[in-house]
Amino acid sequence: MTCDVLCLRPEADFQRADSLPPVSLRVAYRAPLDADVPQLMKEARALVIPAVGPKLPPDLFDAASIRFVQVTGAGLDRLDLSLLKKLNITAANVPGGSNSAVAEYVVTTASVLLRQFAWADAEIRAGRYRDSRARMLADNLAGLDGLTVGIVGFGIIGMAVADAFHKRGCRILFYDPVPRDAALTEPLAAQSVSLEEVLKMADVITLHVPLLPTTQGLIGARQLAMMKADAVLIQSSRGGIVDEVALANSLNSGHLRGVAVDVYSTEPPDADHPLVALQGEAARRILFTPHIAGVTRQSVAFLFRSAWRNVARVLIEGEPPLHCVC
Repeated sequence: MTCDVLCLRPEADFQRADSLPPVSLRVAYRAPLDADVPQLMKEARALVIPAVGPKLPPDLFDAASIRFVQVTGAGLDRLDLSLLKKLNITAANVPGGSNSAVAEYVVTTASVLLRQFAWADAEIRAGRYRDSRARMLADNLAGLDGLTVGIVGFGIIGMAVADAFHKRGCRILFYDPVPRDAALTEPLAAQSVSLEEVLKMADVITLHVPLLPTTQGLIGARQLAMMKADAVLIQSSRGGIVDEVALANSLNSGHLRGVAVDVYSTEPPDADHPLVALQGEAARRILFTPHIAGVTRQSVAFLFRSAWRNVARVLIEGEPPLHCVC
């Protein structure tokens, strides 16, 4: 078929979110490995891709007629931006659409871990109601009010997370190598400190940095050892930011009250993944989710509608795209 747009995610995703493209656009929905994808790349003017998934192979763009790539989320990990720039292909994302969903995820998982709700659920199912309640009372478990939250990466999502914790009475520390406008940080009473200070002082540490050469392995054995023994770590940024072997070793040693992991260096993680393979008490201090922190019905609808509006802006209205990244 001749098409205007090649979309590498199922049409059903957009139907479920009531976020279909304009009817004037001819869209071909394909899986990335479908046999006719290379031919469609030579016919379509725009490519639409999900933010999550493997990096697009460079040869996909060989002899392509594509001149615009739209990501249906904020992440750019799948794109070789230098290659696209060299080929004179413009790309855009949808920043900020998942802010509220991610903030809700981080606050929720922090509470679940701090108050040991998942542990208590398992104990009660095992018939240990009285013992579990006695231990939880003796442990004097903390809620969020008055705790120090450390945010690594203070961009749009990091600030949304800070706002959510600030509303719950938390003190906010953040680390970001890019200076932030005081007008943005003052309403949150957020204090800029070094990464080491965040790690040493925070009761809850949450990561919100992109995966770059400078952030690969940002949190390793040394950084984990700096954290309080009863701290909680939330990893919902990108797989590879945290050294997963070091994190597994830390949990096995009894360090950290709990960890929530939403992203993995390899997705899906294998059965022998160092965190998935944890056993005993260490396994019960980790909460897994399947790269879903930013995904709610509301956030998905916003992302999809924004993406299609941008495609229409370029292909139908002849205007430059919003949120251009190259």
